[in-house]
Amino acid sequence: MSRTYLICLALLLCNLPIATAIAEEAGDRAAQMTARIDQLLLERLASAGVEPAPAADDGEFLRRAYLDLNGTIPPVAIARDYLADSSPDKRRKLIDRLLASPAFASHLASTWREVILKPTEDFQQLQNQFALQAWLRDQFADNARYDRIVEQFITASSERDGPVYFYDSLDLKPEQLAAETSRIFLGLHIQCAECHDHPFDSWKQRDFWGYAAFFARVEKQDGNMGRLSVVDRESGEVKIPESDETVAPLYPGGGEPSNRFGGTRRQKLAVWMVARDNPYTARRAVNWAWAHLFGRGLVEPVDDLSPINAPSHPELMDELTQYFIESGFDLRELLRTIALTDAYARSSQSVEGQRPELFAGMAIKSLSPEQLYDSILRLGLIKEEVADPNGQPGLLANQSQQRLQFVARMRTVSLDRTDFETGAPQALALMNGPPVALATAPETSGFLKSLEAPFFSDEQRVELIALAAYSRKPTDDERQRFGEYLAAASPNEKKQALGDLLWAVAASAEFMLNH
Repeated sequence: MSRTYLICLALLLCNLPIATAIAEEAGDRAAQMTARIDQLLLERLASAGVEPAPAADDGEFLRRAYLDLNGTIPPVAIARDYLADSSPDKRRKLIDRLLASPAFASHLASTWREVILKPTEDFQQLQNQFALQAWLRDQFADNARYDRIVEQFITASSERDGPVYFYDSLDLKPEQLAAETSRIFLGLHIQCAECHDHPFDSWKQRDFWGYAAFFARVEKQDGNMGRLSVVDRESGEVKIPESDETVAPLYPGGGEPSNRFGGTRRQKLAVWMVARDNPYTARRAVNWAWAHLFGRGLVEPVDDLSPINAPSHPELMDELTQYFIESGFDLRELLRTIALTDAYARSSQSVEGQRPELFAGMAIKSLSPEQLYDSILRLGLIKEEVADPNGQPGLLANQSQQRLQFVARMRTVSLDRTDFETGAPQALALMNGPPVALATAPETSGFLKSLEAPFFSDEQRVELIALAAYSRKPTDDERQRFGEYLAAASPNEKKQALGDLLWAVAASAEFMLNH
């Protein structure tokens, strides 16, 4: 055994207590923040004279957590085990397992792609969108610091950087880049001041064009083999429309960038955006995380953190933002902290005097197109076609055309998941074609075929369908109605009856919503 190895081992053992203490301290901070969130929410409810909703039952919470953190409903085996688990810390174990799953990074990547990019059915734009999504997935899989993600996004240059496709989607126009980056990362709608001073807010036209000036020198270059890259020129300015007045770079809310340390305009903007004392970036991330789990933000709309748009819980917003900064901009830990609150575990049932901004109970949320597609896929109602590696080129070779079409057509204008712009009829109509007909035939559907097993009784089949669709045992009424329906089917009709029953539960509001 070498002397170097022994020295390294000794140093490791000496530092182990320190590392353990740091981890315990971080755990204590998280537990304290979780308790603090519940305290502040309950104080607000008490002042409003509103009682909080009761705790969600196990099935409701399991399904909610899976949809919010992994983007799909849980498998039958997981649902069965969770319902049977009587350990007091099973909720924490579930949240930790979901956050550690590869599905967490994939779900967050698709969620943020939807925040960042506008819907499209254009093939080339889809290529670009999934290039950005792949980059985002890598960041979330590595649990990259959120401030580092923002910095890389603002300063992206190489085709290896997914964000360059965001720049390309906006044709590198300074005014569009200003409008979108301020909305996405700062929670500011300064584009309303593009043509004139904002009629209701404090933003002036000069504020908008001063921010746009940070992107005035961005230029697209085609790299090797046609790959896209973005560079910063040495010159380039913006002018206020219908004037000859050139506007220098200006941070939102005032302040000019310093030339003391050099760097491009975008680099200076990135440094300002990720500074610990920046009044917008961390708050925007916190508000997004809260809205992702609760269906609405502490500030609504979720991407409008204007100084005149106060949060529903100002103290909570301030403390949670400071916690996020002190955690090292750890987005995964932020979501974990919020998901472990009693507030997140409340039922979605209505309570007397409830108002959405009080968070007395969980808001009912519509499923994103990705959540809906993956949940229907898990239920066995569609058979995902295998992509042809020799067919569509590039990133879309790994994406089912059936999935792409479904997601593109089901995307809505509003990103507010408490808006219900689509539902079961639209989703089922989209899927009502040959791929679905094959998938729902008992001969080709794995789940339906398994239900045919002779050792299952009709009562057990009904229970499996309820576990698969709703993550709970069937109600007495469901046992009776579903059981009678299956019992009435002749042996030759049993296969079709099982398929019809599965379609019926998939078309229900309970399946189509996250509650």
